[in-house]
Amino acid sequence: GHPADESIAGGRARFDPGRIWYGGHPLGVVLSPLGWVYCGVAVLRRLSYGAGLLRSHRVGVPVVVIGNLSVGGTGKTPLVLRLAELALERGWRPAILARGYGGRARSWPVSVCATDDPGQVGDEPVMLARRGVCPVVAGPDRVADARLAVTEHGANLLLCDDGLQHYRLARDLEVAVIDAARELGNRRCLPAGPLREPPGRLRSVDLVIRNGGGGGGHHFHLVPGEAVNLAAPAVRRPLAGFRGLRVTAVAGIGHPERFFRDLRRLGIEVEARPYPDHHVFTAVDVAGWPPGPVLMTEKDAVKCVTFAGAEAGADLWACPVRAEPDAAFVSELFARLPPVPTPKP
Repeated sequence: GHPADESIAGGRARFDPGRIWYGGHPLGVVLSPLGWVYCGVAVLRRLSYGAGLLRSHRVGVPVVVIGNLSVGGTGKTPLVLRLAELALERGWRPAILARGYGGRARSWPVSVCATDDPGQVGDEPVMLARRGVCPVVAGPDRVADARLAVTEHGANLLLCDDGLQHYRLARDLEVAVIDAARELGNRRCLPAGPLREPPGRLRSVDLVIRNGGGGGGHHFHLVPGEAVNLAAPAVRRPLAGFRGLRVTAVAGIGHPERFFRDLRRLGIEVEARPYPDHHVFTAVDVAGWPPGPVLMTEKDAVKCVTFAGAEAGADLWACPVRAEPDAAFVSELFARLPPVPTPKP
């Protein structure tokens, strides 16, 4: 791997704030006054909604927000997918609401299809839609997203992928997701640390769940599935089948090191290629990858499908993961929801 403060993506070095936020770099202290301002604004905004100075909107169905205090990946998107599956098993008609970060669609909200262009609606919504679990609606205005999910898709339970700080949409349950390995970093707000709200915000959420780790509290783990060939999705291969090969690992996610670490734990020797979160891959990127298999996250794969099938892209593989939350978390979450509505005759 590369040092924490520099990662090489397509031959370009980039500074990684992770060294400040998670590595005890003294610049975190220098920037702390800016963090106080950011935290102060976040607290004032939340209090304004709580006091009714700013208005939250209800859409007539339960809303569960699965978000985090910190920027960067915590594994919440796979957790949202798993909760949608569990809701379906219990008789709910869930829909997933996503921000559509990076999407250039001219009008929002958008009901996302598996074949949509990630450049238009965002990479995470397309990834969610490709799983085909339930309807996915993307857009920056969560209230508009929610209304579309209810009116167009008949959803009676809304799961928000992120949006803990999007208070315009009233919510019935808040779930905060934390990366057990990194926790809250230096516990400072942006830009001095990774937090969007002060650490005390965790006391007001309904449930806290950690990705990985042990000890007390709720946890979930990401279980890797078979690798899927981008050029021929029917072709699948166990990850163990890549042991002993020279493999390039590509990740443009919030915490790429987790992906590389998980592959290495499976005994795969990887050449790590980290990219910025939501990176838009180009033919130049693909051409720069060494010969041999290229393993990437599902989120990155939806943006690289267009390069699969070309000579350089015939050995591109997506690595899907499945979130498995502890049984007590699942029981507690669904116990806090109202009974499943009975269908009208």
